[in-house]
Amino acid sequence: MKTKLTILITGLISLAIGNVRAQGTVSKPPYQQDSITYTNSDASISFGATLTLPAIKKPCAAVIIVSGTGKQDRDGHMAGHAVFAAIADYLTRNGIAVLRVDDRGTGKTTGVYETSTTADFAADVLTAISYLKTRKEINPEKIGLLGHSEGGAVIAIAAANNHDVAFLVSIAGLATSGLEALRKQNADLVANSKLMDYDKKRSNEINNMMFDTVYTYANSPNLEQKITQTYAAWKIKDDAYFKTLNVQFDHFRFPIYSYTKTATGAWYRYFIKYDPANYLPRVKVPILALNGDKDLMVACNENLANWKKYPAMGGNKNVKTVVLPGINHLFQHCKTCTNQEYAQLNEVFDTDALAIINEWIHRQID
Repeated sequence: MKTKLTILITGLISLAIGNVRAQGTVSKPPYQQDSITYTNSDASISFGATLTLPAIKKPCAAVIIVSGTGKQDRDGHMAGHAVFAAIADYLTRNGIAVLRVDDRGTGKTTGVYETSTTADFAADVLTAISYLKTRKEINPEKIGLLGHSEGGAVIAIAAANNHDVAFLVSIAGLATSGLEALRKQNADLVANSKLMDYDKKRSNEINNMMFDTVYTYANSPNLEQKITQTYAAWKIKDDAYFKTLNVQFDHFRFPIYSYTKTATGAWYRYFIKYDPANYLPRVKVPILALNGDKDLMVACNENLANWKKYPAMGGNKNVKTVVLPGINHLFQHCKTCTNQEYAQLNEVFDTDALAIINEWIHRQID
């Protein structure tokens, strides 16, 4: 059977919601759980969220969970796993309040996700901070942010622009430029795919040509035309190359139409130009960054190095980085470690990582 092979990932991660697995006990939790709504300053967006409050009498520290690429609900449903709900449950059982929020256009939150950018999501985080400061149960001086994947860029922007952030926790959080992230992510995915070597070469070539084109013309009204021209030039060269392979059938396809639609959107234009060097040197609060060494979406070594490098450029050396062996992008112990494996694994979130996060936060707030 002939199969069309299409390789191109246009964002950091967007995973379908499937049957949800829970982590930990299913019994009634020993903490308060409130379903809430709040609005931004001009009331243009209403946010739906869940706030979990530990059973302690004095105002407590709080963490706001910030999602990665793709519309996600407050529980962080990814590949059948309620990732953010598991994190919230663990931290709240250990005395830390957690706010987890539906993304724009998801669940109880209004707004249009598809026309929003990473900077817009950072503004949403600042709205969440303002809301938590109105809650008497929360210590306003101990509100931190926990960002996953693209959420790492979001919390960096938010913390650089607001002095109410007490600390940052990055879980597989982005600390490279958008262009570099797309290049590395796609190269890793292609390398770990089942494509023939010649198709891997073709995929990497067209991907990088497209990234360069979009980066160069991201702010141009002629971006669509430039993408089309780049593809047409590549196709002529690629057709000639394929004829030299003596292969009967060509199953490789580049999704030019869907890519063009994505790449000309507001999010992609902003993301590919994102540079953490514009934000992380301005972050002066403690930072914890964790990555699995089997993460194919946010490269472990490169991103952890930048979580240290850029804050240090601004004088902030209060940064701890942790490499988690055998862990994928969703913080699961993996075998093949491909994205397709996420849903096959029963683990929701590595408990060692949860313990590290909890212990580190308590050192900042106690």
